[in-house]
Amino acid sequence: MITVNQRTYRVPTHPTVVVCVDGCEPDYIAQAVAHGRMPWLKQVLAEGTALLADCVIPSFTNPNNLSIVTGAPPSVHGICGNFLFDAASSTEVMMNDPKWLRAPSVLAALAEAGRTVAVVTAKDKLRRLLGHDMKGICFSAEKADTATWAENGIAQVVDLVGMSVPNVYSAELSEFVFAAGVRLMSRPVGQHGRPDVMYLSTTDYVQHKHAPGTEGADAFYAMMDHYLGQLDAMGCVIALTADHGMNPKTRMDGQPDVIYLQDVLDAWLGAAVARVILPITDPYVVHHGALGSFATVYLPAGLDAAALVERIKPLRGMEAVLTRADAAARFELPADRIGDIVVVAERFTVIGTAASRHDLSALDAPLRSHGGVSEQRVPLILNRRINGLDPQRRWRNFDAFDLALNHAQ
Repeated sequence: MITVNQRTYRVPTHPTVVVCVDGCEPDYIAQAVAHGRMPWLKQVLAEGTALLADCVIPSFTNPNNLSIVTGAPPSVHGICGNFLFDAASSTEVMMNDPKWLRAPSVLAALAEAGRTVAVVTAKDKLRRLLGHDMKGICFSAEKADTATWAENGIAQVVDLVGMSVPNVYSAELSEFVFAAGVRLMSRPVGQHGRPDVMYLSTTDYVQHKHAPGTEGADAFYAMMDHYLGQLDAMGCVIALTADHGMNPKTRMDGQPDVIYLQDVLDAWLGAAVARVILPITDPYVVHHGALGSFATVYLPAGLDAAALVERIKPLRGMEAVLTRADAAARFELPADRIGDIVVVAERFTVIGTAASRHDLSALDAPLRSHGGVSEQRVPLILNRRINGLDPQRRWRNFDAFDLALNHAQ
């Protein structure tokens, strides 16, 4: 047994794989299964365990991947976005550095307990966070060709997988993750051999581009089904969940439906009096233009946050506008890292800073994005039937390791 962040887990008796499918709105699975493109998962849905769960808010990549591997919300592990305003230095920074982590991971604890652990991510931005203090294999598809024993616990990854490193803006980047997982799990048991526990995390490039049920989406989920079926055939316990869902964010003319909140606040308060931060921001903004449905606002001392909350609420497209304390309580966020006001947009709306700061010229399809409560519902599926689960419980994506290790072995 191991205990991590006040949750207890059994060490696995079967090889165990937890998969985070980035941007996996449940309807992607429903449509692909209905179209006959996921025969393995169709059988799992009938014979295994199929739940709907909530991800953490903001429904972005970093907070949710870290919630899954720590078994805890951002209020515990500290990662509350992809991007952060560091009040101590008055700078806007990426939350890719492990220094922002406030809690250990289940992965690190399992490795410390003597289990062989492997992590494969699509983008390199997550690698250092997921692999923090973990003894084992940890590499990204994006940087697979530069993996070393010293840094990643493995080398010659491209030769192992049999694929060249894909473009970061491609479905193949996620396929590399699954292909790598299958090859790692195919290795014999022993030192540098088959993992006891593996965490696979994909990219949501396809979900940003393709709606559920379209050929582009169905082809992606058919690919995923193929590799997951192989892992299942090897005897793996598989838990599949997602970091967030995905929705169209457009007006009726197909153009992005954006509230440029910095422009609004500048008009009300004066230029740059308030600072709008978009936690969706990361190095890969081509497919979403740094537009998501969640933002935080930092205010100067003496400005009444509660009064400004009431002024922002009536703006068209707003779902929730909360003070720091209310947002921290409602969304289980670290209060010292979220600004004075938290703003969440409705399902079809995104929040920007100033219109002049968003380059949307690279969008070659109607905008699809995430970040809000409308993208909170995600799948939580296991290829083992678990009896006696409470149907009234609010399941979370960060229950994945609990179900996989404590109930599905």
